[in-house]
Amino acid sequence: MLCPWYNSQGYRKFCQPIERMGREMGQAYEISNSELKQLQKIELEMLTEFDRICRKHQIKYSLDGGTLLGAVRHQGFIPWDDDIDVIMRREEYFKFRKACKRELDRARFFLQDYLSDPGYRWGYAKLRRNGTEFIRMGQEHLEQHSGIFMDIFVADNVPDAYISRRVHHFFCFLIRKALYSEVGKYNEGNPFVRRVYRVLSKIPRNSLFHLRNGLAARANRRPSELISHYTLEYPKHCRYGLPGKCFDELEELEFEGKRFYGFRDYHLYLSTYYGDYMTLPPKEKQKPHLTVSRLKLIEPER
Repeated sequence: MLCPWYNSQGYRKFCQPIERMGREMGQAYEISNSELKQLQKIELEMLTEFDRICRKHQIKYSLDGGTLLGAVRHQGFIPWDDDIDVIMRREEYFKFRKACKRELDRARFFLQDYLSDPGYRWGYAKLRRNGTEFIRMGQEHLEQHSGIFMDIFVADNVPDAYISRRVHHFFCFLIRKALYSEVGKYNEGNPFVRRVYRVLSKIPRNSLFHLRNGLAARANRRPSELISHYTLEYPKHCRYGLPGKCFDELEELEFEGKRFYGFRDYHLYLSTYYGDYMTLPPKEKQKPHLTVSRLKLIEPER
């Protein structure tokens, strides 16, 4: 059986036999421990390729989120984590995207953003593994490359002034919801909100990215206290962003027996985001957080 929702403009070549899926379309299943370990191996393969390109072209990045936390607390993956996150400033992402045109192993990987994939609606980039499949619950209808991925978050400045910071945050909220609307108009439980998403989904995708790019260009003209990836929501206690000065100094951190870059002041970054980040969560929360309806794994290259 082949997955049926790729279009004919270059996406069908990624369509592969499906190994596991929910019992019915749109039903989720739990990733087994053996599948999780294999998923992490594939993600580590992608991170290694990402790091290779960044080192060759002197592009600055840091491990981010749970990946940075895993490097600090576990020297590798958080045992139950099912994705990899990195973060870089926008000017560094521009350099990375340019370098990928020459350097990326396209037989194995696909750099996905709104410019490379016409069906992609998220405000951050992903590096996808060709020949695999990882479709999140409720996103089965999206026409996009759906291989196993690592997230590449792009950080932009946030206005320092009280009013402009809040106005900026509101615009980012609207853009985020409008981009999500193609999923929300089907999956939102509240009928009124679902209708709102249907209206928002009429806004051309490229217009939303044009607005996001304009906000970023304006904010990046001058240094700021906070940085943010505009289209992914932060916890309420740091809703406007995280300390921008963490980007000033990077250092190598051990992760699964390899060395990758992270913030030297990772304590400030992680404590701002997570609070007491060295304490493990309750046992019932120690499980993958992404809900999957389709999954195909392969053996990564060494």
